[in-house]
This record gives sequence, structure tokens and C-alpha cells, in this order.
Amino acid sequence: MAVKLRLRRMGKKKQPIYKVVAADSRAPRDGKFLEAIGLYNPLTDPHTLNINEDRAMYWLNVGAQPTDTVKSLLKQKGIILKRELVRKGLSEDKIATEVENWEKLREARASSAEKKKKSRKAEAKEKAEAEAKLKEEAEAKEKAEAETKEKAEVEAKEKEQVVSEEKVKEEKTEDSTAEVKGATSDENAAEKE
Repeated sequence: MAVKLRLRRMGKKKQPIYKVVAADSRAPRDGKFLEAIGLYNPLTDPHTLNINEDRAMYWLNVGAQPTDTVKSLLKQKGIILKRELVRKGLSEDKIATEVENWEKLREARASSAEKKKKSRKAEAKEKAEAEAKLKEEAEAKEKAEAETKEKAEVEAKEKEQVVSEEKVKEEKTEDSTAEVKGATSDENAAEKE
């Protein structure tokens, strides 16, 4: 019987939770299994992974083959590294120090990745703020130009109105002087008669 370490799907529709199980390779995915050795929840952020290391090591040592996904999960927990170190024949102290160093490296990589992600987000935010500022400045310029145009138009209209009022006054004064002249000329003509 060929034993595989694989995922068994559980949970609701569109809310999967997986059991990490040791099962006969011929058994269906969600069918009969030999032993459940862990739990994997991909929906949490970061994903939750609980694996019984002793049982996983046991099944790997008796020849169980992990699927690609389970193998990557075992690598994330450091079980594959631990197994390789045991195969090399290192003492338990050396194995423990190697695993601790590996965990520190992993945490450092994760923190640097988060910093890069945050810096990318910060850069994107700064870029968006700069674009918004430029847009506001452009809008302010357009608004100022529109206001100066409106002021110029208003001033031009006022000047035209003043000029037209002056023309009307001149015409009225010309008309009144013409009437006065006409009246005086009528009087002069009457006197001559």
C-alpha cells in the first residue's frame, strides 16, 4: 500500500479548511484516511498551519510521499529541514540550533518583504499625493485665470457702459445746445421781423 501525505478538504462551500492526512494513494481525496496529522486554513491572514511534527516525521520515515502542496507546507514548518538534518546524522543540539537559525532567517526575510511591501505602498501613496497636489495646483491656476478673465470682461463692460453713458450725455448736451441754438435762432428771427 502506497501512503501519501495529502490534504483532505473540509468546511463549507467557498470556505475550505484542510486536514493534513496520511492516506492510501488509491483512496479518494475526501475518503478514508489512515491518520490526521495536522490542519491547514488558507483563509486566515496569514494562513494557519498546525502539524504534529512527530507524526509527520514518522510517516515520512516509513516512506509516505507528500503531495506538492503538503511538501511546501512541511517546508514552511521546517519539518523537511529537520528530517534532512536527522538523515545526515547530526546530534539533537546541532539540529535544534540549525532549526533556530533557519527560523530567524525566515522571520528576517518575512520582515524585509513586509518592509518592501510597505515601502511600495508608501511610494504609491506619495505618488498619489503628489499627483493630487499637481492637480489641485492646475485647478487653482485655471480658476485664477478664469477669475482674471471675468474681471477683465467686467471691467471692459463697465468701460463700454461708461463710454456709452458719456456718448448719451454728449448727445443730450448736443441736443439741448441745438435746441437752445434753435430757440435762440427762432428768437433772433422773430426779432428781425
